[in-house]
Amino acid sequence: MSTQRFITPNHYQGTDVERINQALQEAAGTGTRVVIPRRNEAADGPRDLWLLDSAILVPGDSYLELDGCHIKLSDACRDNMIRSVNCGPGISEIEPISNIQIRGVGRVLLEGADRPRATGDSGKTLGERTYGTDAGVDGETPNGDWRNIGILMAYVEHFSIEKIAMKDSHCWGISLERCAHGLLRDIDFASTGRKLIDGVEQTILNQDGIDLRLGCHDVLIENITGYSGDDLIACTAIPRALWRSGEYGSTMVSGAERHDGGSDDIRQVMIRNVRGYCRGGHHIIRLLNSSGARLYDVVIDGLIDTSPGDMRCKAAVKIGDSHYGDGVAPLGDTARIIVNNVISRSEHTIMLGGSLCDSAISNVIRWEIPGEPISYVSGLENVRNLLLTNLQSAEG
Repeated sequence: MSTQRFITPNHYQGTDVERINQALQEAAGTGTRVVIPRRNEAADGPRDLWLLDSAILVPGDSYLELDGCHIKLSDACRDNMIRSVNCGPGISEIEPISNIQIRGVGRVLLEGADRPRATGDSGKTLGERTYGTDAGVDGETPNGDWRNIGILMAYVEHFSIEKIAMKDSHCWGISLERCAHGLLRDIDFASTGRKLIDGVEQTILNQDGIDLRLGCHDVLIENITGYSGDDLIACTAIPRALWRSGEYGSTMVSGAERHDGGSDDIRQVMIRNVRGYCRGGHHIIRLLNSSGARLYDVVIDGLIDTSPGDMRCKAAVKIGDSHYGDGVAPLGDTARIIVNNVISRSEHTIMLGGSLCDSAISNVIRWEIPGEPISYVSGLENVRNLLLTNLQSAEG
């Protein structure tokens, strides 16, 4: 890409995010890179920080290069760090877009606010279950929603997000809705579910690392490191009729009403080379579908549980659950899952919380904790045609 022309936000006037968005709008569809450099030539003086009051909006046919920069949400911001331009408040009909590349060069950090206005998903009330300075403020939604997600894209095809670090996200670090033919690579997370704010430790919930939501397919996730406050990687197909596109109060910006014809299914996903853990004690990788949405053709290859000695995750890999939608998904709705090469010291190594069929689990080592490598939480009656090979329990 070094031979391409490029522009930087330093060529424009306005706030930090206004300058970034002006550059992206001008460059879209031209083959010109937008480069956010480490040095911010701001109107109030140069600094090594880009402070966002609202989301960076990325159009289709864009190449956004983050060159050793530090991007941080301001305390005034109740919005994403980065969002595809086709979705957002009041957009009830989302037009698909394509060809978005977001790539870090050197050490790139995307960081949450010092005092977030809101955190958590739509099921969490600010000030009661999760932190937010908007708690009890008239005219502000009382719960978290999709604005708390770090990088959010909906209905985007042919995309990549590479070589970034994310710290203290307000909810999920990266969430993709109905996106396809994409790559998430070389991403490091650092969120704990807690944050010291004005000398008081506060709870921040739903700090997943990466989430693939309804309708995502043909996605490669690889080289993921670090720790998260909630699941490090999750694939969750959970239709909910009350979540509508573009509305505040929903955790999905594209809405979660179920579509017919299997378009909401999560499928053809590869997850490999994961070295990390959930600091909040949840799961490292989670696969979950309910209410008629299917999840199939998923490969997990290479997971090393790096949790420290003072804590354990609930499970290294959890498949299915009985507490969402209509309960355990019907046998056949979660199928053709391959889990290979797992080393873990979690409470459960491979946890089967729902149904599973026509699948294979191999080369699993459970160490330092008694018990079996496979936990059949939902019962053997919900499992069919599962091939198990080379499962070991080792002493620490």
